[in-house]
Amino acid sequence: MMERSDTSEGDVIDFSALERELSSAVEADRRYRRENDAKLRAVSQKVGSYEEFRDIVSACHLKPLAKSDKNGTSRKQPWNPLFSPTKQHTQTSGLPYVRPHT
Repeated sequence: MMERSDTSEGDVIDFSALERELSSAVEADRRYRRENDAKLRAVSQKVGSYEEFRDIVSACHLKPLAKSDKNGTSRKQPWNPLFSPTKQHTQTSGLPYVRPHT
């Protein structure tokens, strides 16, 4: 009977690779469950076509908007984050910046 050494090089575990593999497997399981739940919901809703079914399943990762995300509330990010009405702007082409009419 041959004894194994506790410090043999074949027993080295790469914990970072193991953690990446576990994270990947957990995410794959979440995706499977999310898509399966969407499929079951689509079947119970008796969708009219396969395209509608496919759209429900492919959009299952999306989350509904919160009340604060809807129109009518103040926006924290401007439409164009590079434009600020208080700054003097110039274009990189060397042409002067023309401020839009307000």
